[in-house]
Amino acid sequence: MCENSYIKMESWKEDKDCCAWDGVICDNSTRHVIGLDLSFSCLFGSIPSNSSLFLLRHLKTLNLAGNDFFPSLISSEFGRFHRLTHLNLSGSSFTGEIPYEISQLSSLVSLDLSYNVELLIKTPVWKRVIGNLTQLREILLDGTDMSSIAPNSSMMNLSSSFTTLSLHQCNLQGTLEINIFRLPCIQTLDLGYNPNLEVFLPKSNWSSSSLKILSLSSTNFSGEFLNSIDSLKSLEYLNINNCNFTGAIPTSLGNLTQIIYLDLSYNNFRGLLPLSIFDLPNLSVLHLSYNQLVGPLPNHVSGLNLLIDLSLSSNFLNGTLPSWLFSLTSLESLTLDHNQFIGEIGEFKYNNSLEFLDLSYNMLQGSIPSSISRLMNLSYLSLSSNNLQGSIPRSISRLVNLISVDLRNNLLQGPFPTLNVLNLRYLFVSNNNLTGEIPSLICNASFLEILDLSHNNFSGTIPKCLVLSNVLLVLDLRMNILNGTMPATFSKGSNLRNINLNGNQLEGPLPQSLENCRNLEVLDLGNNKINGTFPYWLGSILELQVLVIRSNKFRGHIGNPKTQFRFLNLRILDISNNEFNGPLPRKFFKYLKAMMNVDEGEVGLKYMGDEYYHDSLKVTMKGSNIELTRIQTVFTTIDFSNNSFIGEIPQIIGSLNSLKGLNFSHNNLTGYIPSSFGNLTKLEWLDLSFNKLGGEIPKQLADLPWLEVLKLSHNQLTGQIPSGKQFNTFDNDSYTDNVGLCGFPLTRTCNNHETKQPPPSTLQQEDKLESKNGFGWQAVSIGYGCGVIFGTLMGYVMFKIGKPKWIVRMVKLEQHILLRRLKNNARRSGGRN
Repeated sequence: MCENSYIKMESWKEDKDCCAWDGVICDNSTRHVIGLDLSFSCLFGSIPSNSSLFLLRHLKTLNLAGNDFFPSLISSEFGRFHRLTHLNLSGSSFTGEIPYEISQLSSLVSLDLSYNVELLIKTPVWKRVIGNLTQLREILLDGTDMSSIAPNSSMMNLSSSFTTLSLHQCNLQGTLEINIFRLPCIQTLDLGYNPNLEVFLPKSNWSSSSLKILSLSSTNFSGEFLNSIDSLKSLEYLNINNCNFTGAIPTSLGNLTQIIYLDLSYNNFRGLLPLSIFDLPNLSVLHLSYNQLVGPLPNHVSGLNLLIDLSLSSNFLNGTLPSWLFSLTSLESLTLDHNQFIGEIGEFKYNNSLEFLDLSYNMLQGSIPSSISRLMNLSYLSLSSNNLQGSIPRSISRLVNLISVDLRNNLLQGPFPTLNVLNLRYLFVSNNNLTGEIPSLICNASFLEILDLSHNNFSGTIPKCLVLSNVLLVLDLRMNILNGTMPATFSKGSNLRNINLNGNQLEGPLPQSLENCRNLEVLDLGNNKINGTFPYWLGSILELQVLVIRSNKFRGHIGNPKTQFRFLNLRILDISNNEFNGPLPRKFFKYLKAMMNVDEGEVGLKYMGDEYYHDSLKVTMKGSNIELTRIQTVFTTIDFSNNSFIGEIPQIIGSLNSLKGLNFSHNNLTGYIPSSFGNLTKLEWLDLSFNKLGGEIPKQLADLPWLEVLKLSHNQLTGQIPSGKQFNTFDNDSYTDNVGLCGFPLTRTCNNHETKQPPPSTLQQEDKLESKNGFGWQAVSIGYGCGVIFGTLMGYVMFKIGKPKWIVRMVKLEQHILLRRLKNNARRSGGRN
C-alpha cells in the first residue's frame, strides 16, 4: 500500500506555516485548522487518547482513511470534535466497539467507518446516531458487525434527508421495512451481502427519481423481480445478484436509460433475454450469468456502444454468435462460457481493448480466427471444450500481454505454434491432436506456473528446462508419446506440486533429484517403462499424497523403510502391474498415517488442486478403470495387484481404517484373510482374487457398511460364506474357483456339522501338535500295511479323538499280521533264489 502512496507528512516542516502543509486546510480569517486529510499516508500504530490530534478543536473535516491503526480502538476523544461535519476513518484497521461519543457529533453530515477490522456497533449507539445527529446525510458502515440491531425497528427513524445509506456486509438479520426504499432524497442504498436479511420490494411508490445506486446482492429474496423498478429514472447502478429471484427479467429495465451497471447474475431468471436491455445507451457492465435464460442473442443492437464487460455465462443460450459481439470497440471482458452456442467464432474488428475472452463449454465449430491477433491487450483466452478444428494460428504469438491460454478439449491438430511466452502463467492445450515436439521456446516462460499438454501426440523428450524452474507448479504431460529418460536434475528450489507423466514411453530409473520437490503432492508416473527398485527415498517428501508408479518395470522386494520419513501423508498408492516380489512390507503399512482415522466431517468435501488446475487421476476402482476428474481429499486407496508378492497379508492393514479401496489381486499370497479387515469401515471395494488364500472368509467383513464390490475368486477359501447386510448383494463372480466355499449365493449348501479348519501354524506348533495327538509312525505303518486310504483315515481318527485301548490293540494286531507277512514273503523269495 505504501509503495504507491504519497505520504503527505513528509512535506511538513516546522519552519513553515502549518496551513501550507499538505493535507492541512485552515480558516482564512482565524487561521485555525479546519480540515485534515491524511488519507493513504502510510500511517500506522495506535492513536492514544492524549494524541495532539484531539487538540484540533476547530476541525470540520477529518479524513484518516486507508491507513493502518491496528489494533487501535476508535477513541472516545473523537466525540470532542463538535464542529466536525465529515469524518472518514474507513479502511484503517480500527477495531472494537464504535464509542457512544460518536453520537455527540451534532454537526456531522457524513460518517464513514466502513471496512475496518471487526468493528462493532451496538443498538444504543446506532439509535443515538440516527436519532440525534439531525444533520446526518451519509452513513457508511460497510463491514461493521450490526448483528445485534433489529433492522425492522431501527431503520424506521431514518431522516427523510438521507442521501447515502451503505450497510454492505454488516450481518444484518431479520426483516427490512419497505419504507427504506421510499426515502425521498436517497441516492445510494447498499444493503448487499447480508444473507440473513429478508427484503421486500415495494410494488409501487419507490423513492423519488433521485436513487442512483441500489445494491441488494446476496440478500434474502424470493419471488419475481418487479416491473415497478422502471420508475427509478435516475438509476445508474443496480446489483441484485445472488438473490434467488425467479420468473422473467422485466422488459421495463429497458426504460432505465441512465443505467451504467446492471448485475442480475446468480438468480433463477428464466425465459428469453429481453431485447430492450441491449438498447441501453449508457450501459457499461451487463452481468446475466448463472441463470436459466434461453434463446439466441439479438442479431442487431442499437445500444451497448459504451459496453466494457458482458457476462452471459452458465445459461442455456443458443444460436450463433452475432457479428456485433466482435465489433464493440470499448469491450474489455466477454464471457459466454457454458451455453449452447453453435457455429463459428466471428472475425474481430479493430478491438484492441479486449482483455478477457471466454467462449468455453459451447458447441462452437470451425477454426480459431486469425484475427485474434488484433486483440493486443488480451491477457486471458479460453476456447476450451468446443469442437474447434484446424491448427492453432501462428498469429497468436503476437499477443505479448497474454497470461492464460486454455484450448483444452477440442479437435485441434498440427504442431504447437511458437508463442510469445514471456508473460505466460497458465497454458492448457490438453485433449487435442497436437503433434511434434514440445517447443523449446517454452523454456523462456519464466513466469509459467501450470503447463498442461496432456492427451495429445507430442513426441520427443521432456525439455530439461521444465524441471529447473522454481516457478512451475504443475507439469502435466500424460498420455503422449514422449520417450527417453526423465530429466535428471530437478531444481533444489522447485515448487512443483503435481508431476503427471502417465502414459508415455519413458524409460530408465527415477532421478533421485525428485527429492528436491519438497512441495510435491501428486506424482503419477504410471504406464511407462521406468525401472529400478521401490523408491523409498520419496518418503522424505512430506507433502506427497498421491504416488502412482503402476505398469512400469519396477522390481524386487519392498523391505522396511530405512529413512525416518515414511510417507506420512500418502493417501493414494498404486504400484500395480510391476515385478515386485517378496512378502508384503508390514512396517511400511504401519506408517501410512493419512489412511488412518480421517474425520470426513472435519475435512469436508474438498478437492486436490487449486483455482486454475484440478488434480485428476486414473484409478482401478471397484473393478473398473475410472478417471477421477477431481480427487477428494478423503479418497484413500492401495493397489498392489499384478505383482509377485508372497506370504500372508499383514494384520496391520486393518488399522488403515480410512481406506476406500484395497487391491492385492493377482499375486501369490497365502494364509488367511485377516480378521482385522473388519476394522476397514470406510472400505468400498476389496479385491483379493487370484491368490492362494485359504481358510474361511472372516465374518467381520459382513459388518462393513459401504462395501460394494468384493472379489475373492480364484483362491483356496473354505467354509460358509458370511450372510446378511452387504454380503447378500454379491453374486457368484465374487467367489468363483474356491471349491471349499458353500452357502449363498453358491449352489453348494453347507454341512451344518462340518468343522472349521484351524488357522495355519508354524512348524514348531505343528511338531508339538503331532507329538500330542499321535499322528506319527503308527498311522503311517497302518498305511503301508492296510492301504493309504485306511491308514490316513485311522490317522485322522486318532488325530481327532486320541488313542482308546481298542485302537491300541487293533494297531498291535495289524503290526503282528504285517510282520508275519513280511517274514513269509522273505522265505518265498529266498526259496526261489
